[in-house]
Formats: sequence, C-alpha cells, structure tokens
Amino acid sequence: MKPIFKGGIPRLFFVVLVLLAILFIVSDLNSSRTREARSVLSLVMTPVQWLVDLPTRVADDLSDVLVSRRSLVRDNIQLRSEVILLDEQVQQMSSLTTENLRLRELLSGRQRIKNEVQLAELIGVNPDPFQHQIILGKGQEDGVFLGQPVLDARGVLGQVVDVSHYTCRVMLITDARHALPVEINRNGFRAIALGKGTLDELELEHVPDTADVRVGDLLVSSGLGGRFPYGYPVAKVTSVVRDPGRPFSIVKAVPAARLDKSRHLLLVEPVSENREEPLQDALQNPAPPEEKQADE
Repeated sequence: MKPIFKGGIPRLFFVVLVLLAILFIVSDLNSSRTREARSVLSLVMTPVQWLVDLPTRVADDLSDVLVSRRSLVRDNIQLRSEVILLDEQVQQMSSLTTENLRLRELLSGRQRIKNEVQLAELIGVNPDPFQHQIILGKGQEDGVFLGQPVLDARGVLGQVVDVSHYTCRVMLITDARHALPVEINRNGFRAIALGKGTLDELELEHVPDTADVRVGDLLVSSGLGGRFPYGYPVAKVTSVVRDPGRPFSIVKAVPAARLDKSRHLLLVEPVSENREEPLQDALQNPAPPEEKQADE
C-alpha cells in the first residue's frame, strides 16, 4: 500500500493545514470577526453556489414539465374517451325514449283492437324502390299466414305476402300492386284505395263525380273481403279533383300509418273468424217473432 504523503515537506504541509483548521475552528467559536468573515465569504460564494446548482434545478424543472405534459396528455385522452362514452349513452337514452313513446302509442292502438294480435319487429326493408315491402321477425313458427293484415299505432300498414319459418314479408298499402277496400268515416261511402308507388299517396278508384267526398275525410277499412279489420284508419283525403269531362273524380289521400318510421307492428288475426261466431250464434238462436215484428 502506497503512503499518502511521501517525503518530509508534504507531511509538514499536512500538519500545518491541520493546525490552521484547528485554529479557525477555535477562532470561529470565540471571535465575532471570523463570523463576519464567514458571512462575507458566503455572500461572495452565493453566485458560485447558484451557478453550481443551476443545472440541477433546470433538470428538475424540465422533468416536471415533461411529467406534467405527459400527465395532461393522458388525462386529456381519458376525458375524451369518457365524453365519447357519455355521448353514446345520451344517444342511446334518446333512442330508448323515442322507442318507449312508440311502444306506448302501439299499446294504445292495441287496446282499440278487438281481434287477437301479436307484436312483430321490423328487421328489413326491400331496397327495390318499385316494391314497397318490409320484413318482420315473425314467421310460420309464430302462426303468421299469407294475407294477414298488419297495423301500426296509427292505422293499416299492409298485409303479409310471403311467409318463411321465422320471418315474413309485408306489402305496404302504398305499393302499386295493392288495393284496399275503404269507406269514408263521415258518410259510409265505399271505395277502393290503390297504392301509387309512393309512401305518401293513395288514390281512390272509380269515385263518381257526384260522390260526397271532401278534403280531410277520414278513410277507414270497410272490412269487405274479410281480410282487414273493419273501422281502422287507412288514410285522410288530401285532394278531390272533379273534371266535367270525366265520369270519375280524382281523389288522393295520405296514409295514416307511418310507413317509413314504424318499427314495432301488430299482426292481426283474420276478420272472418270473428264474424263467423256472431253468424253461427244468430243461426242457432233466432230472434222471437215478437221482436221481429217490433223491429218491423
């Protein structure tokens, strides 16, 4: 092991330094001048200490800035995600509220229907603009049959034209191939409402020029043909054109059902089954002769 101090002069220098240190310590404890000198010396060394400490403080500040920015970016991303989730929940709540209102309207319409019905949900729309057809999530397994009438909360929507095991296809009343027996609710005048290929228009066929038809008249299903229930809203008359040179008037109406907005619909049992029971009861239990004479 090599000695720290070699030779006599370094050792003597070390001894002198130790003696000076002891002298400074004793004088600092017993003399106020050394304290003043130390204060002056610390004042002189303050800029040096500040410069020496500057890199450390700059590094700490940069670290705080970088950490704060990283934290802000992370918090910003998290807040954006939460805002997106909240917007989605708000949209879902709005959709559920609207659907709830539609179901309430449908329930109100269901209470007015005397026939047995079942609820069906719209699952598809025919993209062909010349065929007004929709697809419902009910089929043969649910008792759906060809020709079964379909209603929404406001009126007659169409009838089933094709049935599979779990779905069915419905032709809307506005299809150009569809015809529906109707009558004017005000006076009972009967006519045939034809589809014109547009979702907002029906036309009455062969209406005499002298017929009592007015704008605003409500057209309801007449029940003729035994397919559609009697008395359900079909359309409202929007225009009546009488041409002296033609034997028939041009009567147009707008459908009462929301053909392009309804999502939950009602499949109605056939009217003929409901009308056979009163007929059989009448045949089995004829009225007494006195009642017939009174009626006459």
